[in-house]
Amino acid sequence: MSFKIKHFLFSILKSQKPTPSESHNLLLLPHQCHQCRGITRVRLKWVKNRSLDHIIDTETDLKAACLLKDAIKRSPTGFLTAKSVADWQKLLGLTVPVLRFLRRYPTLFHEFPHTRYANFPCFKLTDTALLLDSQEQTIHQDRESDTVERLCRLLMMMKTRTIELQSLYPLKWDLGLPDDFAKVLVPKYPDHFRFIKASNGVACLRLAEWREEFAASALERSNESSKLGNEYRQFKRGQTALAFPMSFPRGYGAQKKVKTWMEEFQKLPYISPYEDSSKIDPNSDLMEKRVVGVLHEMLSLTIHKKTKRNYLRSLREELNLPHKFTRIFTRYPGIFYLSLKCKTTTVAIREGYRRGKLVNPHPLVRAREKFYHVMRTGLLYRGKGVNLLPQQDILLDDMEDETEQEGSEAEEDEAGDECYEEEISEVEEGSDEE
Repeated sequence: MSFKIKHFLFSILKSQKPTPSESHNLLLLPHQCHQCRGITRVRLKWVKNRSLDHIIDTETDLKAACLLKDAIKRSPTGFLTAKSVADWQKLLGLTVPVLRFLRRYPTLFHEFPHTRYANFPCFKLTDTALLLDSQEQTIHQDRESDTVERLCRLLMMMKTRTIELQSLYPLKWDLGLPDDFAKVLVPKYPDHFRFIKASNGVACLRLAEWREEFAASALERSNESSKLGNEYRQFKRGQTALAFPMSFPRGYGAQKKVKTWMEEFQKLPYISPYEDSSKIDPNSDLMEKRVVGVLHEMLSLTIHKKTKRNYLRSLREELNLPHKFTRIFTRYPGIFYLSLKCKTTTVAIREGYRRGKLVNPHPLVRAREKFYHVMRTGLLYRGKGVNLLPQQDILLDDMEDETEQEGSEAEEDEAGDECYEEEISEVEEGSDEE
């Protein structure tokens, strides 16, 4: 009886012998062999970082002031009325009315009555604001090649090498693009970019041709130039995997289960965000690491190493990200930080900051730090702040003392992360007030 059963089983296995085409599919690439769910799953609590929250809080007002400055410059009259900006609060990400915000900073925005209607407040830029703007324009000109490269990398990450302008405009400040980039920068480089209209009539920006010289991620470039050069050479030969820099909140890194989880994750092959990912199993651990790599690269392209979560959501399909990709931010707290400050959700990469400051600040970031110094002076001293600002020749230099003071305040806040007993799902699924 047992012999008949064995013979029956053998005949079934023989009948299921793979065809030549199926056998060919078994010859997988090295990273395709990892397309399974084998990594240990660890559920973590969301941890608040006061240092990064402080940066996000201050830069929210800074961004709003810069956007208002650009809007006043674009205005044919050279000023904006209080009525014209009354509905901009949500657009600017402010928690106070725009009129109150403008009046907070008299060192940037000069208020005066309308020529026809005395009770109709108007705002124009002060001489100090115009001086700071001229410095910003000089930086844009000097670093134009860097801006073109950053925009090329963004388009190269897209599935169709195309991005809708309505999705790109909100990222303009984060990516360090000039305010008039669509009118001046893009037409200047026809070999790199071109405007098209999608099938639904939406205006888009498309990459003119693939730029192989830009097809290396920030993680690959940092490993190539660092002391880990030998490890990077092994990675290029397919002998090892690139590891993401990690900086865990206090208490997490020492947990054995977290260490095991991250060691298994780091051993997975690194898939460049500039590689085709269409053949990777969307439910595999490999795809999860690929998603981490894409989000890491996206945030690395921003000059402040952070952006709003909703801005990334608008690019989800083009970046080939899963529907619930935002869970990645709280699943990997050693790589990303998710902040709930200012009634919105902001995402940052931890390696971009050290002791409350950007590690390698872009020149445009330095210019914005001066802008914030002028804002702070106006907020503290109101109308008298204009007379307390340094002379123009001092303003043209880096204000190290002021930025050091701001950094020290953030460092004091960085004394320890605070663990909040909020389930990850509450943070992940929370809606943005944007």
